[in-house]
Amino acid sequence: MFFLEDDDNGRGDLWNSWRDRNAFTPTGARGALLRELPRNGIVTALASMYAEAARNRGWLVLDRALTRDEYTELCAATARFTDRDRTFSEAIDAFGEPSVLFGGSNPFYGKTLAYATADATDPMVVFHFWNGADPEAAQNWPPKYPEPILLAIRCGTGSFPATFSFTPEGRRMRPVDPEENDE
Repeated sequence: MFFLEDDDNGRGDLWNSWRDRNAFTPTGARGALLRELPRNGIVTALASMYAEAARNRGWLVLDRALTRDEYTELCAATARFTDRDRTFSEAIDAFGEPSVLFGGSNPFYGKTLAYATADATDPMVVFHFWNGADPEAAQNWPPKYPEPILLAIRCGTGSFPATFSFTPEGRRMRPVDPEENDE
């Protein structure tokens, strides 16, 4: 959409705003995500970043908008929810169906859940899930978990790295040397 409707420099403005937040590298937003999440966990995370931008432009239609109370409760719960490893099912049980699901329904693959209110000024609360083989494994199959596991919750408009709250597994999976993870 930004490419098709870029009559007001929306794409350039978006990238500049991401640069200002340290969410854009020479390889784009993908590079910023590779500093925080494992390589095989960023496809749906990248989609969530563009969805946030689309929401700010009024283009994103939510599957479910959270009420003000639900949103306030969700934001307050993120620190508690990342204090230990959580599964995809646990997130759905705790917070209900997401506003947007990025990724398919196959439990062998990671996905990203986004929760949002109808008010685009409220930052989306984004849950990044991963499932795959251990990074040290010789093969990419079978996946490590029976369902995706939460790596991090991302929320806020400040410095991009500071918007992440990691679970224990998220801290273990976080790139040790982000430059090696970036292409």
